[in-house]
Amino acid sequence: MAQKVTKQVLVKESSNVRTIILNRPTQLNALSLEMVTRLLELFRAYEDDPNVKMIILKGEGRAFCAGGDVAAIVNDCNQGNWQRGAKFFAEEFTLNYLMATYSKPQVSLLKGIVMGGGAGASMHGRFRVATDNTVFAMPDASLGIFPDVGASYFLSRLPGYFGEYMGLTGARLDGAEMLACGLATHYVPLEKLSLVEDALCKANTGDPKLISNVINEFSSTPKLKTIDKCFSKNTVEEIIYALEQEADKNNDDWISWTIRSLRKASPTSLKVSLRSIREGRHQGVGQCLIREYRMACTTIRGDFSRDIYEGFRAMLQDKDKNPKVQLCPKVLAEFVASAPLTPLLKPDNGIRPIAVGAIWRRLASKAAMRGVKKEMSKYLGDFQFGVG
Repeated sequence: MAQKVTKQVLVKESSNVRTIILNRPTQLNALSLEMVTRLLELFRAYEDDPNVKMIILKGEGRAFCAGGDVAAIVNDCNQGNWQRGAKFFAEEFTLNYLMATYSKPQVSLLKGIVMGGGAGASMHGRFRVATDNTVFAMPDASLGIFPDVGASYFLSRLPGYFGEYMGLTGARLDGAEMLACGLATHYVPLEKLSLVEDALCKANTGDPKLISNVINEFSSTPKLKTIDKCFSKNTVEEIIYALEQEADKNNDDWISWTIRSLRKASPTSLKVSLRSIREGRHQGVGQCLIREYRMACTTIRGDFSRDIYEGFRAMLQDKDKNPKVQLCPKVLAEFVASAPLTPLLKPDNGIRPIAVGAIWRRLASKAAMRGVKKEMSKYLGDFQFGVG
């Protein structure tokens, strides 16, 4: 196992800089459980190492990271082993939280595809360098799930209602658009990205100001006004209606694409995604990740919908791009339209955010031994949505 992990995650040392390389290029560096475990191990070790001042994270090949290994998770769940999927989310979200609270600067070089788990591995770091070939998206709703990896935290903090737009449509952004909305902290042309990496290694510093001075910035996006107007609505249905009104006034291919994306996605995922992002605006990153972990376990168990399995089939397996999604269950649709998700989930009981990794492991272990529904019934009541 150790040999496999070493091949999937490489490390390059340069004075006080450590460059971590995601190394599954044929899978677009999709994160396996072994990779996440190794990354968690490295980040923990480097935080306590006085000889490490800065971490650079990048992907081998044409992608930074295309997300988590959804195929492996779905296959495990189809074989009745959803607990392995829960373990993956627990490890991944613990890594996300560690990155979000890290004491040393992390610089993510976002070449190529950055989606799902790739966003989680980069958005929580201090520096996120996009390029002209960067493609960022959170396509989770089209897969029958919801934007996780702390997305309800970082999407909810984008300008206006851009987070709702990104989370519900799975829209793809280029590097300049990432910079304009704040998902990227810097933008450099692709041909200069290796020069930036070299300069960072030569700078050999942990000073954020000096690191920032190595990288160039630019650009803007003209779509924010329409996005704010439409995605500020209270429900998914109202958002779609507002977009249709805009489409009648403006012959804009982007608006038409947005409407098609929303209508094609899982109705359940859209409603849960919208509510999750809205709640995330008022929560810390630890709270967001704990809530998303419970939601993720509920999703892979298929309590309300099996859209995740149909989304996987249509988008990743058969690739017919035509998922046969279910209508949103009435009880869930009515609930998420009028009440927050948080009261359905176990309160933190004053536990410090730094302890969330231990919380996830403990709850995942209990779930494996006694069954999640039984374990969670004591605090979920009659409405079985969350899981911890």
